[in-house]
Amino acid sequence: MAAGRLDKRVVIITGAGAGIGRGIARRFAREGARITVAERNRAAGERTASEVEELGGEALFAQTDVGQKKEIEGTVAQTVERWGTVHVLINNAWSGGAMSRVEWIDDETVSRGFRIGTQACLWAMQACFPHMQAQGYGRIVSLCSLNGVNAHMYTVHYNMAKEALRALTRTAAREWASRGITYNILCPAEETEASKAFRAAAPQMFAGLDALMPMQRLGDPEQDIAPVALFLATEDSRYVTGNTLFADGGSHINGTPWAPALPLERPSQP
Repeated sequence: MAAGRLDKRVVIITGAGAGIGRGIARRFAREGARITVAERNRAAGERTASEVEELGGEALFAQTDVGQKKEIEGTVAQTVERWGTVHVLINNAWSGGAMSRVEWIDDETVSRGFRIGTQACLWAMQACFPHMQAQGYGRIVSLCSLNGVNAHMYTVHYNMAKEALRALTRTAAREWASRGITYNILCPAEETEASKAFRAAAPQMFAGLDALMPMQRLGDPEQDIAPVALFLATEDSRYVTGNTLFADGGSHINGTPWAPALPLERPSQP
């Protein structure tokens, strides 16, 4: 069998137990990657690791809470111990915070958003950097969001964290370009378990959103989003760095409104 585009390349994917992370892991497995499935949920992570093996890749499951710097560093160390280096880092993990108006948002939710959505990515980059620098090669891809780009309502903590991550991306891309390391952002519009739940709760709103999207659908994590991540993870993107790529069915062109119903007054706490 011919070697895949990621044959023997060592990849760390955070939040690989579900959604886009899982879709990317499955797509990369078909290209022969060696994948560390960095996931907090053991059952979900072990499922993805098993799928990676079944699809032709090699897998290491590392139970990881990306909100803990030592756990990220430990995951990178486990990866290097297993395969000797790291070639590709996919920063995907996210966790935290219900929808909220700006005037309601609390400090804890904002702090957690930055820790998971921005700082965790920085910690992972810093841990992978020495290995990428030593080999003169690295590909880093971080998942951001149209929520921040288009300033979608009621997700201010998420929007802030993801836009800060885009600033981090450009800075690292500028500083690390001469080391053979590229760093890009991928903004998807994907169908997830969360979007399915929203769709069930507000079918009319989602029908309107679908109609406004140029391709009139959300993307499939494995079939629509992961191939773009694959491009950014391979030699094909050797001259691309510091960019934001939209895998969104054209949603970013004019912006797609996001305005779920929230009361004007904050609900009383139980």
